[in-house]
Amino acid sequence: MKYLKLIILTAAFITYFLAPRNVQAQTPVSASSIPQNLSTVDVNQLSDAQIGQIVQQAQSSGLSDGQLIEQAQGRGMPDDQLQLLQKRVADYRRKNGIADKSGNGIDTSFQTGRGLNYIADDTTTTKGPNDGPKSHIFGANLFRNKNIKFEPNIKIATPVNYIVGPEDQLYINVYGKSVANWRLEVSPDGNINLPGVGILNVAGKSIEQATSAIKGKLLASNYAVGSGTSVQVSLGNIRSIKVMLVGQVIRPGTYTLPSLATVFNALYAAGGPSDNGSFRQIAVIRNNRVIRHLDIYDFLTKGEQKDNIVLQDQDIIQIPTYRTRVALTGEVKIPDLFEVLPGESLQDIINYAGGFTDNAYTAKIKVVQISDQQKRITDVLENDYKSYTPLRGDKYIVERVLDRYENRVVISGAVFRPGEYELEKGMTLSVLIAHAAGLTEDAFKGHGSITRLKADNSKELIPFSVAGIMNKTGDIALQREDSISIASIFDLRSKYKITIKGEVRRPGTFAYADSMTVEDLIIKAGGFAEGASAKRIEVSRRVNDSDPTSKNSIVAQVFSVNVDAALKGGEADFRLQPFDNISVYSLPGYETQRTVKVEGEVLYPGYYTIQKKDEKVSDMIARAGGLSASADVEGGTLKRSNTAILGADRNKSADTAALARDRAARLSRLKQNYQDTTKIEDTTTMRNDYVGIDLKRILEKPGTGIDLLVEDGDEIRVPKQQQIVRVNGQVLYPSAVVYNDGKTFKDYVLNAGGYSPEALRRGAYVVYPNGTVKGTRKFLFFNSHPSIKAGSEIYIPRKQPPNPNAAQNVLGFTTGLATLGAVILGIISLNK
Repeated sequence: MKYLKLIILTAAFITYFLAPRNVQAQTPVSASSIPQNLSTVDVNQLSDAQIGQIVQQAQSSGLSDGQLIEQAQGRGMPDDQLQLLQKRVADYRRKNGIADKSGNGIDTSFQTGRGLNYIADDTTTTKGPNDGPKSHIFGANLFRNKNIKFEPNIKIATPVNYIVGPEDQLYINVYGKSVANWRLEVSPDGNINLPGVGILNVAGKSIEQATSAIKGKLLASNYAVGSGTSVQVSLGNIRSIKVMLVGQVIRPGTYTLPSLATVFNALYAAGGPSDNGSFRQIAVIRNNRVIRHLDIYDFLTKGEQKDNIVLQDQDIIQIPTYRTRVALTGEVKIPDLFEVLPGESLQDIINYAGGFTDNAYTAKIKVVQISDQQKRITDVLENDYKSYTPLRGDKYIVERVLDRYENRVVISGAVFRPGEYELEKGMTLSVLIAHAAGLTEDAFKGHGSITRLKADNSKELIPFSVAGIMNKTGDIALQREDSISIASIFDLRSKYKITIKGEVRRPGTFAYADSMTVEDLIIKAGGFAEGASAKRIEVSRRVNDSDPTSKNSIVAQVFSVNVDAALKGGEADFRLQPFDNISVYSLPGYETQRTVKVEGEVLYPGYYTIQKKDEKVSDMIARAGGLSASADVEGGTLKRSNTAILGADRNKSADTAALARDRAARLSRLKQNYQDTTKIEDTTTMRNDYVGIDLKRILEKPGTGIDLLVEDGDEIRVPKQQQIVRVNGQVLYPSAVVYNDGKTFKDYVLNAGGYSPEALRRGAYVVYPNGTVKGTRKFLFFNSHPSIKAGSEIYIPRKQPPNPNAAQNVLGFTTGLATLGAVILGIISLNK
């Protein structure tokens, strides 16, 4: 239905809008014959082919584009769709190279009830309205910028010099002793019919003149004009005028414009002057006589519109070719092509370009000129800018100032105000240091340096004694671009640091200060941590005289220092030195609370604090009240993480990090071997923290070697009686199977559908409820599977994929053996 509607609408365009004018004149189209749905037409939905049909039919009917738009407007098309239709038609003509050959020029505007609106294409290029790069002709973008629109203001008060013409509408208001309000339209003969007064010709008169004529006519008809009665004449709906643009213009032709339109309005509608057109000698021709010349540069540079006059019907705007055009490039604010009028100088061109930039070299400008058969280059000095006459094809190049200084010296390092300074006449190094507010306290006075440019711009280094300069025992005269560097004593040594570790609140590295004590450093580190010992604090210090030839030579000095627990003062006269390392230890016997979690089938599950260092699993079960009646003692587990094993190290030592890395590597290898086994990754990660214990034997023989000591963070869990066995991995249907004491390993696998074709039977293993893992053993040619208990989990891994290079490896190996055998036989035969 959507496409059928478009076809009908296109046919409506061709049938009703594009009929020849003579046919329409003979057979007027009634209002009832116009399609009612035309107000809902979306021009965007019309294809290029449909637009082409409309253009071709209009051209064969003798209609211009403007007349086509006017007829579309008269049949109810909205203004926004009219504008879009006009643009689609113009785009179609441009893309297909079709000119408007209707004989009426290119009428690119249409009139609406609100006044005359017109559209011009965005012409921002030098090649055409919409193609090619941006124009570099000064002033061209004024007319080719779609964001700038020169539209006449039709809502302003009527200008007194407005010339009345046919189709204008005059509002005549008589008030005072006589009252009348007339709205009269000027006839094609230029007359208005004053009711009860008669015919009056107003065409060709200004509004001011027409007002005087109307007053005179009313006065002659016994209206008391002037003695208590006033007459006011204003313009109603304005008429349209036809203006022709010829010469070097982007889109020459005839344009329908409002009667208030000016020269700029017409130029914008036509796209402005072309690349060969003049922007400064645009002629307005009226009644075969040039009445004004328009210079667009006056508007661009001064904002003047003295020659931007209001147009009249049948005016002609003629744009000639330019006479002289020059290029100004380089360090000017608006580099562009500029048109030059007779009598103008190079200074005028610079003014049009907005003047020089901040980095311009203004002493002279390079000029590339055209001689008889070739080009030549010359310079124009600054004093000659106003007298130099630009020539055809001149190209002016404004260069940039050199990136160098004629009177600069630089000082850096240990002065209060480092930076760049002016090289004064006779300036010496001591004077420059004084300008830089003097040396800082940490300045190294033994040596400084001057980096100086030689005559060939190579650099040389001149050393000097900073102390000698300051004592006036020797001074150095400075030159342009000298760079002085004075080092700080801190720049010549490593930054002094000191480190504290152990039982302090903020262990780390701190800046060293002279006379710093251990107490000072502990305070910087936030004080002692809970449980820290103020006694036997160890200070390790670097040595500089270790004997490299001795195996037992001392590589560090170690001191044991006692301080006051309240940090009020410790051993006298012990001062730290740079790079010392301080270690603060815990109090002997200081222990933090350690807890063990007991859960599952015990009478009092929960968290229990370890009371003694030798407390064991059986002790925790006893403290939890023992096992409940439904406990599965054989399934009891002990979960212990690697960090719990080394839990006493609160700083996570390197041993802990190495253990974690080893654990990750083992898990990675295990996952690679069994990467396709169902849930193997999660189970492996979980089981890695479980210690396989025999809780039944532990409770039968408490305190023996199998009764493990508990650690901080341990979790002891006693499950309920188990009744199922899980079978996972490479079986046809991984399942949870009900436990039966009489079933074997193979029976449980068969209950899960049996082995899959990818199953690695000899790699099968069982994870028991207490975390213990047992694998399949090989006996002769048979697989000996582990026994199954309630709550166990059976895992069948996948076979490794065959190595595609195995046959090649075997072939290479046998070939190598054959070659080696041949060599040995050859050697034996030679020996014989």
